[in-house]
Amino acid sequence: MKKATQTEDEFLESYDPDKFEHPSVSVDIAVLTAEEGSLHAVVTRRDRHPCKDHWALPGAFVGMNESLRDAARRALREKTGITDVWLEQLYTFGNPQRDPRTRVISITYYALVDAMRLRSMFNKGSQLAPIDVPWAGETGGAVHLVGSDGPRPMAFDHADILGLAVRRIRGKLNYSAIGFQLLPPSFTLRRLQEVHETILGRGVNKDSFRRRLLASGDLEATGEREADVGHRPAELYRFVRRSAI
Repeated sequence: MKKATQTEDEFLESYDPDKFEHPSVSVDIAVLTAEEGSLHAVVTRRDRHPCKDHWALPGAFVGMNESLRDAARRALREKTGITDVWLEQLYTFGNPQRDPRTRVISITYYALVDAMRLRSMFNKGSQLAPIDVPWAGETGGAVHLVGSDGPRPMAFDHADILGLAVRRIRGKLNYSAIGFQLLPPSFTLRRLQEVHETILGRGVNKDSFRRRLLASGDLEATGEREADVGHRPAELYRFVRRSAI
């Protein structure tokens, strides 16, 4: 007699989920802002092993019934107090030795937030640390956190994650609206140029930069000017076309 074909329900009922080893899955988020002429990242100091006293990006292990994006938003909320920010998936880091505890695969994200808004959100356990980028253009590689007494040691492979986030936003700056994520709702052309120069790590030509941005269709004059400045108040603009980021 021919054996009856096993149904999917029967297969799943008899399936052994422990048949294969399970790596752990985490999310890590590079939250970047532009302030005082340099990119800054939100970091927390680890108070336990491994990498005790090293600086880490906000992150968490992914729950069994949790989407990756929900896990990233939870990690930001619980570790830093940051909520309601734009996120984009960056890369998957899966070196078997990246975490000494066990095999951990990290799905990384990055977020870009205006500095003033960012400072109003994150909690006392977090800090904004300046980033030193030791390479030009989109060369890529690890970056360094700057401390008062020298570079701050980073946990795990978080220096590489930060470096890839910087490389990504440099690469997307000239063809997407990504730079506007680092600005308040209204801003001057001078401030917009400063943000671009901060991301790129170099100066740009003022006249050609302004001509290009004003001709892009991305900007609209608000009819207002900046207040409380010691020079002639500059005109304020806002971003009006949400290009693909």
